[in-house]
Order: sequence, then C-alpha cells, then structure tokens
Amino acid sequence: MSDLLSRLDRKLLKIVADSGRLADQLGFRAYLVGGPVRDLLLRRSNADLDIVVEGSGIRLAENFAAKHRGAKLVRYPAFKTATVHLPAGRQVDFATARKETYARGGAFPKVESSDIDDDLLRRDFTVNAMAIAINPASWGQVVDPFGGRKDLRSKKIRVLHEKSFIDDPTRILRAARFKTRLGFIIERGTMKLLKAAVAAKALDTIKPQRYLKECNKILKEEKSRLAIQCLQSWNAWKPRLSPRGKGVAYGTHRKDQ
Repeated sequence: MSDLLSRLDRKLLKIVADSGRLADQLGFRAYLVGGPVRDLLLRRSNADLDIVVEGSGIRLAENFAAKHRGAKLVRYPAFKTATVHLPAGRQVDFATARKETYARGGAFPKVESSDIDDDLLRRDFTVNAMAIAINPASWGQVVDPFGGRKDLRSKKIRVLHEKSFIDDPTRILRAARFKTRLGFIIERGTMKLLKAAVAAKALDTIKPQRYLKECNKILKEEKSRLAIQCLQSWNAWKPRLSPRGKGVAYGTHRKDQ
C-alpha cells in the first residue's frame, strides 16, 4: 500500500506532499482522509483533498495558504477546520482531528480535539473511515481501524456504531447516495439500524436545510434516480422537509437517463 498516494494526479500529489512537509515542520501528524482514500483504493478519480491534522488544522491551513500565492483562506473555528481556495479553482480542506458528541439526535455535535482514530470513528461508513499518513517519515501508511478495505472488497456499506443514524440522520441519505454510486449493498446490520431510525422518525429531527443539502447532492449524482428509489423504498424520501420555496426538484432531474 506504500505506493497508494502515487495514484494521485501530479498536481494533487504535490499539494499533499507540501502539506505533509509543513505538518512535519509544525510538529503535527497529518493524513489524507475519507473519500479521497476510498477512491484511491477503488482507482476512481476524485479531486477532493481532505486533510486531518493531529495538532491544529487551522494553523496548518494558514501555513499552507501563506506559501501559495493568491490562495484564499476561510476559517471555521467552531469546527476547528479551514478551507484554502487556490487560484486554479481547487480547494483543500484542513481539519483538526476531533471527537464529536451529540446532545440529541439530529443536532450539531460538540467538537473537541483528539487523534486520528477518534476522527475516523465520527465518520459515516467504514469505507469513508480510512486515512493515509502524509508526513515524510510515515508517507503512505494506511490507517484503517474499522475494516474499510475489507468492506470495499466485499462491496458493503456499513456504519461504525449502532447510534450512527440517530446521531446524524442525514447518513440515511448518504447511504443511498454511496450505495448507488459505488454499486454496493447495505450490510445487513446497517440496514436494520437504518430502518429502525426511519421508523423512529429520526429524519424529522434535522433542519430542513440539512435535508435539502443532502438531497441536492443526490440530484447531482449520475444514478440519482436509483438513489431516490432506494430512499422511497426505505420511506426516507421526504421532500416536504425542504424549506419553503426551496422544494426538492424531484422528477425534474435527468442526468442519469
């Protein structure tokens, strides 16, 4: 797995390597995480760059932006994250490795700094809960504490813990999106938890804007109609949750046809 990062596009690889070297200079450990790691393993293209830092994600972002002429830095202190917008239109997301706790289902989590294992535990599915070290000394080492590679091989979508859909019900929508995009199945225990969360009306606990945001992501997928059909079969497609005047454009999207 040591050559996994070499599958990146040359420009992306340079950004990742520069970030790793800067993290080293600051005494931080940094990792490429989430969807980019999943897609590298699947040999799928992905232009996103999500970097998690055991240290300060915002400070690494500040140092990275300072070394790239024309870069624009946007900080999100409440979530310990920052985004660097590069002149060519590419963006890099930096986040402090963190632990999240939920006061109630559907609420925004309380965030506190932690390590990479806790950061991966807060993610939606095992296939999105992997990381690759990018510091020079540990370059290319894969961190996979929850069996993401195994689930990739068996083509399964699996949550990391039994309260996953209750803590964040938008994961129900993401389950449909990743299932249809990747051609995977929902693991049996995960499907049981998903149906229980729908039956408990977990989706009613999130704000309409969050539901709409996830719906719009689905509508941009090439297999959006299949994803919507999944949600309908789970009784989880609820356009009525959309904010007034901003209803989901169900039935108008034709990208997948």
